[in-house]
Amino acid sequence: MSTAKSLAALLVVLGTGAALAESPNLGRPISEADIKGWDITILPDGSGLPAGQGTPQEGAKIYAEKCAMCHGDGGRGGPGGRALVGGAPLTDGIETAKTIKNYFAYPTTIFDQIRRAMPFNAPKSLTDNEVYALTAYLLSINKLIGENDVMDAKSLPAVKMPNRDNFTLPYPDRI
Repeated sequence: MSTAKSLAALLVVLGTGAALAESPNLGRPISEADIKGWDITILPDGSGLPAGQGTPQEGAKIYAEKCAMCHGDGGRGGPGGRALVGGAPLTDGIETAKTIKNYFAYPTTIFDQIRRAMPFNAPKSLTDNEVYALTAYLLSINKLIGENDVMDAKSLPAVKMPNRDNFTLPYPDRI
């Protein structure tokens, strides 16, 4: 390394130290526990899924209590939420209602969306077992899994969604 480059690197390091010394001391360093509480991303392959499990029967009870008011009985749509069940193939046109069965490419996306955003009036309030149960219920009423199947971190990513091979990312350059 040349002398000029070494001197430039030294000046950057010293300048950074001086800038930090002049900091207004706002905020605090983030802890690993803080990061873990917000690092809840679930990938299509199941990476990031938490421990827990749920069945469609458990999910039906939770759905009736916390979801039906918006999404209607059996996920058919309601006053405050779109339908979650059925749906014509998306090849019927852009105006076709998008549901779990005809739109979602990965079952882990359902889990992730429920975990982050539902119920609408209390997002992130469901336990991991409740989210697994609701996901199982929604997959079951869409006839994508059996009524007695158990969803967990191993079985959920293995569910093959009908639109998996037809899904087009809206912004593929952002991956």
